[in-house]
Amino acid sequence: MRKRTRHNRSNHVVGLQKERTGIPGFDEITGGGLPAGRPTLVCGSAGAGKTLFAMEFLVRGAMLYDEPGVFMSFEETEQELATNVASLGFDVNQLIADKKLFLDYVFIERSEIEETGEYDLEGLFLRLGHAIDQVGAKRIVLDTLEALFSALPNEAIIRAELRRLFRWLKERRVTALITCERGEGTLTRYGFEEYVADCVILLDHRVQKQISTRRMRIVKYRGTSHGTNEYPFILDDKGFSVLPITSIGLHHKAPTQRVSSGNARLDTMLGGKGFYRGSSILVSGTAGTGKSTIASYFVDAACRRGERALFFAFEESQDQIIRNMGSIAIDLEKYVKQDLLKFHNARPSNFGLEVHLAMIHKAITEYEPAVVVVDPITNFLAAGDATEAKAMLTRLIDFLKMQQITAMFTSLTSNNVEVEDSEVGVSSLMDAWLLVKNVESNGERNRGLYVLKARGLAHSNQVREFRLTDNGMELIDAYIGTEGVLMGSARAAQAAREATAAVQRDEAKQRKQRELQRKQDSYKAQLVALRSQYESDREAVLKELEEEQKRESMAANQRVEMARLRHADIAVELEENGARKFRKGRVR
Repeated sequence: MRKRTRHNRSNHVVGLQKERTGIPGFDEITGGGLPAGRPTLVCGSAGAGKTLFAMEFLVRGAMLYDEPGVFMSFEETEQELATNVASLGFDVNQLIADKKLFLDYVFIERSEIEETGEYDLEGLFLRLGHAIDQVGAKRIVLDTLEALFSALPNEAIIRAELRRLFRWLKERRVTALITCERGEGTLTRYGFEEYVADCVILLDHRVQKQISTRRMRIVKYRGTSHGTNEYPFILDDKGFSVLPITSIGLHHKAPTQRVSSGNARLDTMLGGKGFYRGSSILVSGTAGTGKSTIASYFVDAACRRGERALFFAFEESQDQIIRNMGSIAIDLEKYVKQDLLKFHNARPSNFGLEVHLAMIHKAITEYEPAVVVVDPITNFLAAGDATEAKAMLTRLIDFLKMQQITAMFTSLTSNNVEVEDSEVGVSSLMDAWLLVKNVESNGERNRGLYVLKARGLAHSNQVREFRLTDNGMELIDAYIGTEGVLMGSARAAQAAREATAAVQRDEAKQRKQRELQRKQDSYKAQLVALRSQYESDREAVLKELEEEQKRESMAANQRVEMARLRHADIAVELEENGARKFRKGRVR
């Protein structure tokens, strides 16, 4: 029996090739750009930015990837297109001179078109093919589809010619971008263009609560995965900028390096070294409690370390902030001149939340700061509700953490809200939370500061009196006693009372010491007198004893002598102390 041999084959699956657009953010959400060699449909209402998006696709392709392109317009002339995109900083005329870009305006007069069964696009194909050959184009833009087919009321003909157009573009292996108007309740005017295209991009320009917002969505992308959410984008002097707003996740690193808050006493309250680098810090409090001042100290410390800081202010202008901080000995202007500090000042009501997020994202990416301040985040409630504001800030916080940027957010709280509440609802996302509040007592208002939380830090739980002086910010120990926490004049009065009591205690102590010294001196004098009396008495007693001993000695001698004279049998001897000692024997 013949043995069958099994051969293992390695199947190499080639994925869909993509053409990078060079538009910031767009290539990220599409996973690499537009489908190479295939047509892409860009649809949207009037003013959504379709033409500018298409032109930037060609310009960046020519400038960044050396891929020439052709722009065929059915609405605007070559000069009008060059003038319009000049506001984005693109020199189209120079690209045309370098044979990297070809502009062609095709005028279509509806009255000159006769609808017949033999109508086709052969003339357009010849003209387009000639333009491709002129510059060796790899990219093509047709703007717009409605102008090309506006003279054809027969949808069957439109459908057939549209398929021919897309098939012809695929045969030429060019990456094509075709713009079209959005219909009523449909993505496109005719309602079937999106089924023919391999990729469909929807640009939306909406107005809610009198605030304009531009958003982009990838409706369809054959052969590859892609982002399906709505992504905000902005149009400025540098062109398109798309912000991917999908959740970044909790995969950011946690550095152990510490950065100063700008105030030595506050650093002490945070374990002696300040905040962790890359952390998010919330400073909340009512109006006038000094939140912006704390943020300015934080920025000042970063600039003194030689780090860049970005200050997003939504209430005050740059000059106003610099002037106000100068009154407490903080010179921010010098850092602006040294390009260590940059301000972005805007009213939240000027743009929607997503546009604000895109602008902040873009500013951070371009400036590359080490420290960011957003003052205050509660102003975003003017551009959306609390849920939308929280979602926007969550994306911003995640982005900052991924970039290892230390960020400080200020939050304005009202008197009707609990002090331990951020109003926007992002306090749980913060790594550290400082709370400043006004304390009313004895007819005056004083500021108090304490650390509500600081993850990973052994922080102080004490309330400090927060003062703003000509010399800067001061944190003073508040008096805590039986009457509670005393600040301001009450603390000063209590300190004066304690100082007076201390003086009185010291005086009483000194009086007792003096009295003790007097007693000691008296006792010493008495002791001297007693010692003198003792010596005198002792001398008299010793003298009497000596005389008594002499008398006894003389008496003893006399008895001995008398005994000898009497020839007594027993002689008496006197010891040295005068005692009598008898011994046997005759006296000689």
